[in-house]
Amino acid sequence: MSIEIIPAIDIIDGKCVRLSQGDYDRKTIYNEDPLEVAKMFEEHGIQRLHLVDLDGAKAHHIVNYKVLERIANNTKLIIDFGGGLKSDKDLEIAFESGAAMITGGSIAVKSPETMLSWIEDFGPERIILGADVSDRKIAVAGWTEDSGLDVFGFIAQWVKNEIENVISTDISRDGMLNGPAFQLYKEILEQNPEIRLIASGGVGSIQDILDLEKIGVPAVIVGKAIYEGKISLKEIRRINTVKY
Repeated sequence: MSIEIIPAIDIIDGKCVRLSQGDYDRKTIYNEDPLEVAKMFEEHGIQRLHLVDLDGAKAHHIVNYKVLERIANNTKLIIDFGGGLKSDKDLEIAFESGAAMITGGSIAVKSPETMLSWIEDFGPERIILGADVSDRKIAVAGWTEDSGLDVFGFIAQWVKNEIENVISTDISRDGMLNGPAFQLYKEILEQNPEIRLIASGGVGSIQDILDLEKIGVPAVIVGKAIYEGKISLKEIRRINTVKY
């Protein structure tokens, strides 16, 4: 098995940014033009992009769909899109704007019947479960609310509802570059071996990625480590062997 590295672009005000631990007051702008960043990724053989609408997460509806549209129309990247998708209309806009897949996190907690209808209408291959964690409890609403739901039970419930792909971010590690939550991911995979788990948060080196691969994690999202020069796109190209 080879782990897949998926670069992330987070959007605020149409710009490419990164937050630390999900804190909007701890924001760094890395590029005014996300399309420029996406094209750079594509030039290095990257095929998939994790695109997050942070304005949408805060506003509880899709906001930066024009950024999604520009990237989808000007690259061949397979885009999974998340942030603020709360209604059928939001989903329609995301898919019409070029998303190949969407991530539903808060919606899976607050309106599970809507999430279920999306899985039924579009298929589990296009709907990713967002299982973002603070102290092993699911956090929602742009990480501002603790749902009180245990991460393991939450994922297991959605596996019963045909979810195949799960993105799990350890919020305390996100943007900190001090290593992923290895033990958390190990336990998630032990309890739900059938899922395709995408780890997120804390990656600060290529060694972190190789260590995730050793415990069986099939894919990892990397953001700040790329923008801060801790991991080069050449290194990512060497590791990424996934073909679509």
